[in-house]
Amino acid sequence: MCQGNDFQAIKKEVRRMVAEIAETPEEDIKEDDDFVEDLGVDSMMALEIVAGIEKKFKIRIPEEKIMSIQSLKSVFEVLQEKLK
Repeated sequence: MCQGNDFQAIKKEVRRMVAEIAETPEEDIKEDDDFVEDLGVDSMMALEIVAGIEKKFKIRIPEEKIMSIQSLKSVFEVLQEKLK
């Protein structure tokens, strides 16, 4: 199970990845910011985020879960579930 400091490191890496793709400073991204409405992420950027997460953490996110990924908070929820 991925908890504590390990998950904090994962959260930091995901935030860095999203900031890079969204071209937004990491410190400006809140966990509940909507990727599309608040960060201007388009569909190609969203696919890049999902693909990056899958590659980095060696997981597969089911298609039905991908649609629910709309913020850092939702990414973290999926990761907690997948990295148990």
